[in-house]
Amino acid sequence: MQTMRAVVYYGKQDVRVERIPVPACGADELRVQIQACAVCGSDYKTYNNGNPRMKPPVTMGHEFSGIVESVGANVRGFAAGERIVMATSVSCGKCPYCLRGWNNLCIDLKPMGFHYPGGMAEYLIIPSTAIKNGHVVKVPPSLEPEYAALAEPISCAVNSVENCRITEGNTVVVIGAGPLGIMNLFVAKGFGARKTILAQREGKRLEAAKQFDCDLLVNTTKDDLVEIVKAETDALGADCVIVAAPSVQAQEQAIDLVSKRGRVCLFASLPVGNNMLHLDSRKIHYNELNILGTSDSTARQVTKAIEILQQPSFPKEKLVTHKLPLQQFEEALTIMQSREGLRVVLTP
Repeated sequence: MQTMRAVVYYGKQDVRVERIPVPACGADELRVQIQACAVCGSDYKTYNNGNPRMKPPVTMGHEFSGIVESVGANVRGFAAGERIVMATSVSCGKCPYCLRGWNNLCIDLKPMGFHYPGGMAEYLIIPSTAIKNGHVVKVPPSLEPEYAALAEPISCAVNSVENCRITEGNTVVVIGAGPLGIMNLFVAKGFGARKTILAQREGKRLEAAKQFDCDLLVNTTKDDLVEIVKAETDALGADCVIVAAPSVQAQEQAIDLVSKRGRVCLFASLPVGNNMLHLDSRKIHYNELNILGTSDSTARQVTKAIEILQQPSFPKEKLVTHKLPLQQFEEALTIMQSREGLRVVLTP
C-alpha cells in the first residue's frame, strides 16, 4: 500500500507527523498533490486546547494549495496538472443560507482539516460536495504555491472588508498586527481606504509591523488610540474599525474609535469563557453605529483573494516569514508561540 506523510490530530497536545495510506480518488472526487499548507492560528489553538469540532484521528490544515493529480470519472471542469486552492469550509448547498449565496454561513459546514482530512499531507481528497458547490478555485501558474496558500485567510479579510462596506476615501483602523490584521489592512487599502491606521501593543508583533506600509502605526501600550484616531480624523472618528485581535478590551474600545454611522467589525473571535462584552448602548443608538461580525469566506471571495495576491502592492513575501518541511510542524508551532514570524508555510 502506498503511504504518505501527514500531520494527524489525535487530541489536545497530541499531534503526530506519521505515515498514512494515500487516499483513493472516487468517481466524484479530485485527488490533489499538496504543494504548500500554511499554519493557521486555529491550528495553533487546536494543538494547545483541543477542538470539539474535530473527530480524531484527522489530518490537519486548511490553508493549502496544490496540483490536481487525479480526476474522478464523473468530475467535469478540472484536469490533471491544474493548480487549485479552496474555500475550505464545505457547504451543503441546500440550506437557506447557501441558497442566498452565504455558503460561509451554511448550517452544516464541514471544513477541510476538521471534518474532512486537510492539507498538511502529501495528498488530499476534495469531496464531491465541495466540487459540486463550487468550492474549488483554480490558480494561475505564475503564483507561487506558498503564496497561493494565503488565498484562504486573505479571502476571510475580503469578507470582512465587504461586510464593512469599505469604499474610496474611508479611514480604516485595524487593531491587531498579526497576519490577519495585516491582511485586513491591505485588503482595505485595495478597496480604496484613504487612510489606514494599524494598532498593536508593544512587542514582537509591533516591531514586525514596522515593515508594512500604513499611514500610522500606533503602539497602544504607550499611546492613547482613541485620542490619536480623533486627532487623525478631525475629531470625527474612523469610518471603520476592524478588530483583528482576540481581545475583549479592543472590541469594547472600538465603538469609541468610529464616527457616527461608523462600522465596527469583530473579525477575531474571543475564546469560550471570555467572550462577553460590555458596550455602551447609548453610543450605538445615538451615533447609529453598525456592529458586525464576519466569519470565513465564499469561493467568490477566494477568487478575489487570488487576484489580490497577484497585485505587486500586496506584501505576500513579507507575510510568509518561514517555510518548513511538513515534518517540522512542531517547530512551526514554536515560531508562532514566540511570535518570531507571521505566516509559517509547510511543504511536503
